This record gives sequence, C-alpha cells and structure tokens, in this order.
Amino acid sequence: MMNPVTTALRPTARVLTGTMYALLGYEAAKAPGPRVGMAAPLLDSLREVAPLPVDNETAVRANGVVQAAAGTLLALGVAPRLSAVALVGSMVPTTFAGHPFWSIEDPAARGQQRTQFLKNMSLIGGLLFTALDAGQHRKEKKARAKKAA
Repeated sequence: MMNPVTTALRPTARVLTGTMYALLGYEAAKAPGPRVGMAAPLLDSLREVAPLPVDNETAVRANGVVQAAAGTLLALGVAPRLSAVALVGSMVPTTFAGHPFWSIEDPAARGQQRTQFLKNMSLIGGLLFTALDAGQHRKEKKARAKKAA
C-alpha cells in the first residue's frame, strides 16, 4: 500500500522531470542550431543502415518535438508510462550524438563529455524507472479501489 509521502512525491517528481524535457525539447525544435552538426555523424551512420526520410535539421527538430510533447505529458501526469518510454527513445540517440566522449582527444573536454554522457544515462535510468513505476502505481490504485468497494 502506498504511503501519503510517496503519493505526494510522485506528481512532484513527474513535474520536475518532465519540465526539463518540455523546455529543452521546445528550444531544440524551435532553434536546433549546433545540435544539427552534433547529430550529423550519428544520422549519417544510421543512413548507411536505413534510409531516413528527412534531413538532419528536420530530424533534430522532430526529436525536440518528441521531447517537448512527452515532457509536457509527463509533467501533467498524462500517460506517464508512454511519455517516459518516448523520452527514453529520444534520449538514447541524443546522448550518443551529443556526448561522444570516446572520440575526443583533449582530456578535459573528454572528461566533460563523459560526465554529460553519464548524466544522460542516469536520466534514461530515471525515465525507465518512471515507466515501470507508473504501471505499479496503476495496479496499486486498482487494488485499493477494489478493496474499498
């Protein structure tokens, strides 16, 4: 059974997590800027395996739209499981394209990118937990409703 603290913290955690994706995704969709160049090597590699129907800038903008929409839905508590899964799908290529620390020679820059890569991997882990937790929360709510009836 859920305790009141957990029940209160769940929406707070969703707002704190979702807001970042909503804001940063919106910024990427509106003005992708240097993200396009950062994504180019990964997108070019993907094109060797499968055709991508859009140019690099459109792909980066679309990724931003996914993050903005899923982040907003997560923050609002609407379809949190689906939102978290969509964000994971968006964050994996974002992380590999944006923080390829393994390809950087300068030790200081390599360290910074490694930190950002690991931070993103931690965010992905939190999103996976959110996807799993949302399902568990729904089961617990149903069990409480059934017990109360």
